[in-house]
Amino acid sequence: MRTVDLFAGCGGFSLGFQKAGFEIVGAFDNWPIAIDNYKANFFHPIFEVDLSTLTDYSILLNLKPDIIIGGPPCQDFSSAGKRDEENGRGNLTINFAEIIASVRPKWFVMENVERIKKTRILVIAKQILKNAGYGLTEVVLDSSYCNVPQSRKRYFLIGKIDAIDNFFIHHISKDLSDKKMTVYDYLGDSLGIEYYYRHPRNYSRRGIFSIYEPSPTIRGVNRPIPSGYAKHDNDPIDDLDCIRPLTTIERSYIQTFPKDFKWSGHKTSLEQLIGNAVPVNMAYFVAKKIYNYIKNPMQIEYYEQQYFNFK
Repeated sequence: MRTVDLFAGCGGFSLGFQKAGFEIVGAFDNWPIAIDNYKANFFHPIFEVDLSTLTDYSILLNLKPDIIIGGPPCQDFSSAGKRDEENGRGNLTINFAEIIASVRPKWFVMENVERIKKTRILVIAKQILKNAGYGLTEVVLDSSYCNVPQSRKRYFLIGKIDAIDNFFIHHISKDLSDKKMTVYDYLGDSLGIEYYYRHPRNYSRRGIFSIYEPSPTIRGVNRPIPSGYAKHDNDPIDDLDCIRPLTTIERSYIQTFPKDFKWSGHKTSLEQLIGNAVPVNMAYFVAKKIYNYIKNPMQIEYYEQQYFNFK
């Protein structure tokens, strides 16, 4: 299926869908460093476009997408941000919905932080999509159950034209791992450390983590352990002398980018780019569910009937 990635960033969403068998025919972003890194890793075009001001959808229509995917920037909804949906970036969620309603692909997938569920912006976006004829399925997934060594909860809104609401809930909820994936499960001892520092949002939280647990959410900041760091009661070790933060590249591994993925640019920008990305394996989990749904319509119809009859 022909797929377009809006707000593509460095390409975590694109790479996951590409691995699942979708043909990515184009991507869009408005941040030069994201575009440069995307171009270095994909052969299809990425367009530098400010989607908040886009009114002529011909460039999208010419790509003839069957499915549009995207994660509108989430800083205004994030627990790490100011949580002010009037700041402007939240409106990109509405822009995403308006693009879908105008281009009318058969499918769409939108990803965001879990907190978006509590916003007025999402209510507006969903109504735009409903008015355009899409059946909607909403789900919050924890990436550590999707072959990602990181506890990262993300909201997904999945839409299909002319479907009923919750049409996909049975399928997206199946085959999750029965336990959280740890850093060691995914990377073994390749990092050469057992413990590392991840800068907390405030010092009431711990900052030291073990590779034998899932990483906390990879964020857009990565700071060294401060010289005066006071050990937290929940830090798993007492001796902090050899503790270091994960490197930029190691953080990309936690986001499940492959080791041959090419990165370039200033460290601060790369940290933000990686922290904002959709984990590749999480995108792959969602994409594979959709791919199997499309490829096995008879089986899917049977399971749908069983699920909704049961309910």
